[in-house]
Parts: sequence; structure tokens; C-alpha cells
Amino acid sequence: MGESYEPLFETKQAKGRLAYKLFACSMLVGICLIWFYRATHVPGWGEQGRWAWMGIFIAELWFGFYWIITQSVRWSPIHRYTHTEKLSQRDEIELPNVDIFVCTADPIAEPPTLVISTVLSAMAYNYPPEKLSVYLSDDAGSVLTFYSLWEASHFAKHWIPFCKKYNVEPRSPAAYFSKLCDPHDACSPTEWSSMKNLYEEMANRIDSVVMLGKIPEELGANKGFSEWSSGMTSRNHPPIVQILIDGRDQGLIDSDGNALPTLVYVAREKRPQHHHNFKAGAMNALIRASSEISNSPIILNVDCDMYSNNSESIRHALCFFLDEENGHDIGFVQYPQLFHNITKNDLYDNSVNVITQVDHPGLDSWGGTLYIGTGCFHRRETLSGRKYGKDYKEDWKRGVERKTTSSACMLEERAKSLITCTYEHNTQWGQEIGLKYDCAVEDVITGLLIQCRGWKSVFINLQRKAFLGVAPTTLAESLVQYKRWSEGNFQIVLSKYCPFILGRGKIKLGLQMGYCIYGLWAPNSLPTLYYLVIPSLCLLKGISLFPKITSPWFVPFAYVTIGKHVYGLVESLQCGNTLAGWWNSQRMWILRRTTSFLYGIIATILKLLGISKMGFTITAKVSDGDASKRYEQEVMEFGSSSSMFVIIAAIAMLNLFCLVGGLRKLVVDGGIMGLEPLFIQILLCGLVVAIHLPIYEALFIRKDKGSLPLSVAFLSLGFAMLASLLTIV
Repeated sequence: MGESYEPLFETKQAKGRLAYKLFACSMLVGICLIWFYRATHVPGWGEQGRWAWMGIFIAELWFGFYWIITQSVRWSPIHRYTHTEKLSQRDEIELPNVDIFVCTADPIAEPPTLVISTVLSAMAYNYPPEKLSVYLSDDAGSVLTFYSLWEASHFAKHWIPFCKKYNVEPRSPAAYFSKLCDPHDACSPTEWSSMKNLYEEMANRIDSVVMLGKIPEELGANKGFSEWSSGMTSRNHPPIVQILIDGRDQGLIDSDGNALPTLVYVAREKRPQHHHNFKAGAMNALIRASSEISNSPIILNVDCDMYSNNSESIRHALCFFLDEENGHDIGFVQYPQLFHNITKNDLYDNSVNVITQVDHPGLDSWGGTLYIGTGCFHRRETLSGRKYGKDYKEDWKRGVERKTTSSACMLEERAKSLITCTYEHNTQWGQEIGLKYDCAVEDVITGLLIQCRGWKSVFINLQRKAFLGVAPTTLAESLVQYKRWSEGNFQIVLSKYCPFILGRGKIKLGLQMGYCIYGLWAPNSLPTLYYLVIPSLCLLKGISLFPKITSPWFVPFAYVTIGKHVYGLVESLQCGNTLAGWWNSQRMWILRRTTSFLYGIIATILKLLGISKMGFTITAKVSDGDASKRYEQEVMEFGSSSSMFVIIAAIAMLNLFCLVGGLRKLVVDGGIMGLEPLFIQILLCGLVVAIHLPIYEALFIRKDKGSLPLSVAFLSLGFAMLASLLTIV
């Protein structure tokens, strides 16, 4: 193989690492000096501020430790580059079959028109259609979703040849025909308009059916629709498997006479008395159902809102799996989770550009990035619990023989038997096989288990993004999403699956540390809350917790603080954020740490104590018109009396009181010279006030429906005043 071997991908080290390592070492020295100062300047017994000092010392110990953990992804990141031109030189018949899983769970929160646009984008990949099988998992078992897919199966016969004939990008009709897309294609305006009308007619029919809540009566007797009965609900329905397009049927062709991909609707059985394990359960049902119908060696899974934005994504991913020398141990290929509805300055820090462009490449350098639950290509074997061994050899022809035997009806019946409520009883599904159960981040823990079985993973970020989804458009949605992520990741750290325990001797130390960046999100809430509250209250009482600006000990505090934020700003700008976007990200991380992460740590502890059970909240993919307008104008959306908003507003008001009260007291009692020992606390309190400006606006200035209710204003004012009065007394 030596001379004839041509690599299908290459790996390059990120630039500027030596300079960064020198900077990181200097930061570590500064952190150690801060720790030394804290340990050697503790106020004596009976002195004011002793316990506040001890608390802030513990907080700074934690922040320093966490900063060290985050260096794992910045130490030596790598970037992957594929050579699809070399892959295209191979005979198309040698390419493996690919199964694509699209998951949806609620036709209200996840509108069917959005779901089928994702499905259609997956069906239209630039890949041999006879080698593609697309599965829609409908966890609600809704006839409305099935009807929408039935409509899409007809529209696909026109859409797929249109996409391939004119090399359309993106291949989601909703995105392509929206204002987000600039339609500069080779097709004539007449043909473009004709296809758009065809799509809009279909979308209107689907929207009408969803609005009515029932399908047209004449469809009731059609194959597939007869599966639904009046007593079925989203939590109580039998298993349903319907092959809408059988790719083996030579009579089923598109409008140009070419083969179509296989299209399958799957709704696993649900009964009230059986726990269904949320998305992990749906994915495991898909793995089993697809093993009977197509059994492809490669599986791509995407969320229902993450449409394909690059028709070459499959070929790029296959460059890793099919590389003769370096692809044998790659278990999964992860694309970034990106969104098309990000505002100019990324109001809610949804783009996670730094995580995408820094964290993932950094994790990749240690042998594997995280599995993030969408936009991920897997070997089927890795999801079946197989361990990697040097004698392992993939069967790329898997599924070809099975697809040539058995009728569609037989395949449907066999698949149904694999997705019943009781099928997994007394099996290893959800433990050693498939996605892991009993964790709010089933994707992350599954990826960790795959890596601990000897497989590697790679991260690739194409110039033309592979997938684009819908980001949360309200503050509440964003905070709830991060609450679930922080809870699940912290749960992993506290379990036997902790990367430092499970991964010992199986994955590299750097990767173990990388997993803990997210695993320790939740406990970050406690020192952050302390730092946002105690120094401000001490300012109100005139107690200094930091060195004077004339003291030599002021230098490490200034260096670490300025160095961290200046580097963070430069890193953010390099990743494509604006200056205002960086400032928004600072605000969002404070809001998340004081609410999402706090709730995450509480929920994890309650679950460990057996007081509460794990839940799963679907992030809504739509919002009302006024909220959408405010989002586009980059105005923060509140509008409810959420306890999270009470915490946010209380912290904002407390710091405002402390800043005003502290400055007044200094001016009246000590004059301008009294500022010196409290300078850092005044600066810290002022920054907290500045970062909460949108909160004050929502409390006292705004009158729209997205502002904070009076109940939140009264509660936050009450808490802030009570804390201030108790401190003064």
C-alpha cells in the first residue's frame, strides 16, 4: 500500500501555539501569586471580613483550577482538511450505504414544515440515492407529522432532481426559498418560480392540516394512515413503521427517471407505564429499526431543525472513515452545531464560535472531540457497543444484501417488533449498546463511552457549513437549554462515568480534562455567585478584600484579570464575533452561571438523593411575532415571572445599591483617598452593574411584553434591600 497510498485527509497544527504557551505560563504564575497573597494575608480572628476573605480565597482557588482545566483545549489544537477529489476518483459502487436519522418529538414545538425541510435536505445529498436511507423518528407518533412526510415524499420526486441539476445550495427548500438565500442558480426564473410554487403549495397544505389538527378524511383509507386510531396520544401509541419510498423499487423514480433514496417513518411504541428514555430511546429504536431495513455501516443523525447546508458533507465525512491508513479506528466524525438565525452581535451567545473554533479542535488533538447529538456521522458498530481492536475490519458492503431481499411489508413488520416498549427489557440497550440512558446529555456520555472502547473521533468544520439549525430566540429558552446541558455534564462527573475514572488509561489526560470543562459548568455557579455578591456587600460596609492599588500585590490581580479578558476578546474576535458580541457573551456567561448552572447543580444533587427524576425539555423552534422582532432588534426577551429572572434581577439591583451606597459612604466619610483600598471592589461592582444594563432597562424603562413583570421587580428590590440592610446593620 506504501507507494499507492493517497491520504483522504490531513491534519495541521494551529499556529501561534508557542506564544500562547508562554502567555499561559505567565498567567499561571499570576494565579499562584494571587493564591499566595490570599493565604498569607488572611485577617486575624475577630477582624472584620475574615470569613468573607476565606470565602473569596476558596472561590479564587476554584477559578484558578478551572482555568487550568480549560487550557487542555488551547494547548495544541489541530485542524482537519479533507480531499474529496481523491474520494471522487473511486468507483461510486465502492462507497458505503448511509442511514440518516432525523429526530422530532413535538409537532407544535417543532413545526412539521421545518422538519420535512430537514428531511428533504438529507434526501438531496450529492450522493448515490440508492445508497441513502432517510429515517424520520416521530416520538409523538403524530399523524400530522406522518402526513407532512407523506407530502414530502411526493415533493422529493421534483426537488431532488432540481437540486442536482442546478447544484442547489442549501438543499432545504425552506432555507433555499427564504430571504436567507440568494437564488443565483443556472436555472431560469420560470423554473425557479415553478419549483417555489410547488413547495409553497405543499407547505400550505401541511400548515392547514396542522392548524386543523386532523388530516383530510379521504386519506384515512390510504396505506399508512390507517395505522392511527382515535385513542392514540403522544404518550400512548403502538409501534409504527412505514416505508414511504422503497429505494429498491425500480418503479419509484424521480421526475428525471433516477432512483430515489429510501424514506421511512418510525414511531416507536409508547405506553404510560413504560419509561421511554427521551431522545436516547428514540435513537436506539432507530438503530434497531434501520438494521432490518437498510443496515448501512454509516449513520448520520441530525436534529429536526438542523438542515443540511452542504450537499458534500457525506463525502467529507467518508474521507475519514475510508482512509486506508488513518481511518480504521475513527468511530465518529462530528460537525459543529451552528445556526442560521444568529443576530449580528449574537444577543444570547448562541453561536458558540469559541467552542466551535477553539474547544473542539483542541479536544480533537487529544484523540477525540465530543459527540454533541447532531451533525454526527457514526460507524454503526460503535453504536452497537463494539470495542475497537487492531484486527477490526469494516464491512463497507453491509446492508446491500439485506436490501435485495424481503418485501417492504415484511421489513416494516420486523422493524416494528424491534421498537416495542418491552423489547429492551433484560438487554444491554441503553447501557453497553446504543446511546446511554439516564443522563440529560445522552450524546456526550455516549461519545465518551465510545472513546473509552478504543475508538477515536474527529472534528471537521467546513468553509461552507455542513448543518444549520434554529437557535433559541428568548432568554428563557437559552437558560433552560444550558440548565439541561450543565445538569447532564455534572451528572457525568459525579458518576462512575467521570472522565478521570472511566477514562483512566483509556483516553489521554488532556481529553479527560476537556470533558471536565463542561462537566464543571454547574459547580462554577457557586463561586461566581459569591464573587458577584460578597465583594459588593463588603464595599457597602467599607471592608477591603483586595490589595491597594499602590501595593505590589495589586500587580498579579491586574495582570490575571486584564490578561484573561484581553486574550478572551482577541480569541472571540478571531473566531468571528464582534466587540459587542464579545460583551454579550460575557453577560450571558454571568447569567448562565447564576441561573442555569445553579439550577443544574441543584437538580443533579436532588436526582442523586432520589428526590427528583430526570426530565427533558424540548427547545421551541418558533416564537411569536413580537418576540421575533425584538430578537432581530437585539432586545432581550423576558416577559415572565421565572425564578431565574428573579435571581438575575436581584443580583443586578444588589450591585447597583452597593455601588451607589459604597461610593456615597466613601465620599462622605473618607473622601477620595478612601477609594484606594476599595478600588478593585468598586471596579468589580461597576462592571457587574454595566453588564446588567439590559436588566435595569427591562425592570424600569421598557413597557413591551418582553420586559420584566412588576412581580419580578418587587421581589428583586426586596431581596436587594434586605441584603443591603442586613449588611449595614
